[in-house]
Amino acid sequence: MTDRFLAGRHALVTGSTSGIGLAIAQALGAAGASVIVHGLGSVDEIESAQQRVRASGASNVRFLPGDLADPTAIETLMHAAGPIDILINNAGIQHTAPLGEMPPQQWDRILAINLSAVFHTLRHALPGMAARGFGRVINIASVHGLVASVHKAPYVAAKHGVVGLSKVAALEYASSGDRAGGGVTINCICPGFVETALIEPQVRARAELHGSDRDAGIRDLLAEKQPSLRMTLPEEIAALALWLCRREAHNLNGAAIPVDGGWTAS
Repeated sequence: MTDRFLAGRHALVTGSTSGIGLAIAQALGAAGASVIVHGLGSVDEIESAQQRVRASGASNVRFLPGDLADPTAIETLMHAAGPIDILINNAGIQHTAPLGEMPPQQWDRILAINLSAVFHTLRHALPGMAARGFGRVINIASVHGLVASVHKAPYVAAKHGVVGLSKVAALEYASSGDRAGGGVTINCICPGFVETALIEPQVRARAELHGSDRDAGIRDLLAEKQPSLRMTLPEEIAALALWLCRREAHNLNGAAIPVDGGWTAS
């Protein structure tokens, strides 16, 4: 039987119509949480995501829209969500180009969605968490919150900013609540390569160089950065996020946890 330790808790997962966000939403639902799904997609994709979270065992599932580049839309989203016990900031966008060729509008939009949106959700959610004595914020910050890569200036800047912002929030709310209640924690998960639809075009391109051998393509792609030569699955990131929601994690706070196959070890 699944441990329903999140029964009675309410969670919001941004960017949860697919990939890592959907896997986390399902894991929270399986643990008994009421889950708000948020993100992009067609009507059918959004409905499918809700059905998958509902099938996981979530006590309640609903979808809320909200353009994370717009602070007013975020405020509307957070008010519609109501009191939130678990906030997962997973939504993000990417655009690659040399720094001198990066379109300014891409810089602005990536910083808005990947960093400023995290600030806006935190400022709305954290006071209520502190008042209730329990809260979990998990920001999906990426390995690029810890190290840099070429052609990713706004993404790297935003993800480094998320790590720093999370540390400030962790310090400010560290004394909220107590051990018995679980307290309030703010942490980052910093994945390297994760096997999602977003990475699949790169995998296919590398596989073509190896006679359509997908495994060889993955090893070739990861050899540049990730020493394990294997990708992480979304549900593995979700398992870590779920553990961070446990009462026993009350003193794991302000951390940026790499799940990167050794990428940042050197």
